[in-house]
Amino acid sequence: MAEETSSSSLLIDSTEKQQEFMSELDFAPKEFRRRERFKPSAPRTIEDTGVPGALIEQLILKFLYFKGDLLASDLSRLMGLKFSLIEQMIEDLKVQRNIQVKSSLGYGPVSAMLSLTEGGRSVARDYLENNQYVGPVPVPVTQYTAAVCTQRMPAGWLTRERLAAAYADLVVSDATLDQIGPAISSGKSFLIYGQPGNGKTQIAEALANISTTDIYIPYAIEAQGNIVQLFDPIYHKPVDSDNEPAYEHEIDARWVRCKRPFIATGGELSLEMLDLSFNRVSRIYDAPFQLKANNGIYLIDDFGRQKATSAEILNRWIIPMERRIDYLSFENGGKMTVPFETFPVFSTNLTPDQLGDEAFLRRIHYKMLLRSPDDGEFRTIFYKFAESRGLPIATELLDRFIQKHYTAAGKKFRRCHPRDLISHCIDYVHFKRLPFELTDELLDLAFASCFAVLTESTEA
Repeated sequence: MAEETSSSSLLIDSTEKQQEFMSELDFAPKEFRRRERFKPSAPRTIEDTGVPGALIEQLILKFLYFKGDLLASDLSRLMGLKFSLIEQMIEDLKVQRNIQVKSSLGYGPVSAMLSLTEGGRSVARDYLENNQYVGPVPVPVTQYTAAVCTQRMPAGWLTRERLAAAYADLVVSDATLDQIGPAISSGKSFLIYGQPGNGKTQIAEALANISTTDIYIPYAIEAQGNIVQLFDPIYHKPVDSDNEPAYEHEIDARWVRCKRPFIATGGELSLEMLDLSFNRVSRIYDAPFQLKANNGIYLIDDFGRQKATSAEILNRWIIPMERRIDYLSFENGGKMTVPFETFPVFSTNLTPDQLGDEAFLRRIHYKMLLRSPDDGEFRTIFYKFAESRGLPIATELLDRFIQKHYTAAGKKFRRCHPRDLISHCIDYVHFKRLPFELTDELLDLAFASCFAVLTESTEA
């Protein structure tokens, strides 16, 4: 990788050791692991941005092409740079007669109203042929890589209390927490399997509730002259740290302070979605899910039923999961090396032997069978959900219901049953204008409508 790492942007020493580190496969040197908090400091020079000055100049012209008249102060804000960094570039573009000053508010160059000349519009159109990216100045992939490694969760970060708090709204046994905890703390891969309806997805999604530190994510990455859009408002939730914009402080405004991402995909996942996606109109790349999920969690739900097979997905991730690096391909055949610092979680209704053989399963470090709830857990879930819907259930009523529909019939408990049954009860209450309370008759109706019963009249 040809990009240089900026010491002022990364708060690290620009040494030969650092340069060697960026070219090697080990993305986690000790100096990064020791740092408790990463804060990207605002670049003081064009060199500190880590990208060529020509790229910044192109962005100036493209912004003015799309925005029309624009205050110089607004231009610097949109680019995520202090005005002092682009002031000389603007002057040079004025000398080249690509930019003109239409008016001024009288507070110096920063208050000038800028616009393109006809010649400038022609130059901007040429730049747009290369790509149509208009946004904060991209961060070089070397700076991004170092930042991701710096923002890893340190060893021993997860406590029992912190994990229990994340699952406070769910009924989860101590034994289950004891299985989840080490897997999460390790930051390695995790497979949750078991019968449908037992809350595997809910268990996985609750991981997003674990209290963690915030991270910084760049809007876009630059590598080999290509621009990769990384920040995604669907998955990256900004944190309001100050009332004033970041560019007025010492934080690099090309980065967004966010909560650690939690991304989930299901059956729609294909192998193509795990690589860079090239927009042939804008000529900008969109980052794949695992890159957007760096320093966070990536859940592949319903594993084994994707467009890509489970073997194809794990074969794609052999090196990323073992060495914590990933290789992404550009349209021109080039490759970008990036950190793989997401925590992959796989959730499936299939049994492990249906997913693959023993050697295949070894690639996933932690496995957990989420068993069906026992009688006590089932009752707790029932009480809790009924109470949350304003329909508390008497112990005697629940005893009769369980005896009739589960014990006598030999039916297995599932964690989803209380939710489904109570929801059906509420639907019947609303439709039949019944009193808002649970009864034997109402629960019987809900059970019959919840579960398909095979009888002689329905058999083929």
